[in-house]
Amino acid sequence: MLLQWARARSGIGDDVWDSRFPRFDAWVAGEIRPTLRQLEEFARKTYTPVGFFFLDEPPTEDVPIPDFRTVGDRPVSAPVTADLLDTLYICQARQEWYRDSQLLNGEAPLDFVGTATVATPPVEVAASMREQLEWTPHMRQRLRTWDDALTTLRENAEAVGVLVMISGIVGSNTHRKLDSAEFRGFALADPYAALVFVNGADSKAAQVFTLAHELAHLWLGSTALSDVDPASARSFDEERWCSEVATELLGEHQWAAALVAERGGRADYYTTKPVQVGKRFARELIASTLEGHTTYTETFRLLDVKKTSTFEGLGQQLGIL
Repeated sequence: MLLQWARARSGIGDDVWDSRFPRFDAWVAGEIRPTLRQLEEFARKTYTPVGFFFLDEPPTEDVPIPDFRTVGDRPVSAPVTADLLDTLYICQARQEWYRDSQLLNGEAPLDFVGTATVATPPVEVAASMREQLEWTPHMRQRLRTWDDALTTLRENAEAVGVLVMISGIVGSNTHRKLDSAEFRGFALADPYAALVFVNGADSKAAQVFTLAHELAHLWLGSTALSDVDPASARSFDEERWCSEVATELLGEHQWAAALVAERGGRADYYTTKPVQVGKRFARELIASTLEGHTTYTETFRLLDVKKTSTFEGLGQQLGIL
């Protein structure tokens, strides 16, 4: 049972499972038993703490976000993947550091977090967001691609104090690709460290809507991980409300319809990494490290980097070094 639970939790697809774990079926059938070394290797490759395999039954791993639903508003009936859980834990660790830094430096809380309720008309909240984010019709008309729209909305959100992280992988592990069918984004509401994560495995158009939707959660002051597909039939008032706000914020259908697909090509590491960890977060963390307030060990952990040269490269990319 524990082996099968670990398989479901790993999120590894059937197309590669057999080649990675050729003895798995024999283990489950009881025909052979894995050695300790094999079990440790299995735990490492399935992102499972090895101690879990010595329990009598699979542990309950609660998602640290309320009202979790998958895309299409399907309630969770199987273990959430280790990819999702680890992404949440990474973001929570970054949020905790940033919140402590803001309080230590005497920074004021963000004045828009928690200013709305689901009873507030979406058009009013969208107007407030549009003003805060400077998401004006004139500015939107200058955008030509969905990539332009995503970059502008992300940068404007970060400019008003929101930590925005966009990534399609877990941490820096390119072998652990996030599944947009499991989740598209989440918001971690906090007046000192409001954070939005967007699943970068989605299309750019979907990422723009996800970012707008999760920003709406911040205006509610709510922490949530949810389906943000505007075409899906929602039964939860808050999710439906956030989607309506996002639709109002993004503006006229004609504007969106005029945008072309995302650009081709691959950006280099020092361009993508700051977006994955959040440029605002990375700048604050690197500056704090250079000032001696945060240890290099903690900084490397939070940025998920291993070399001083990589740290310095990020600092140069962000204009700090």
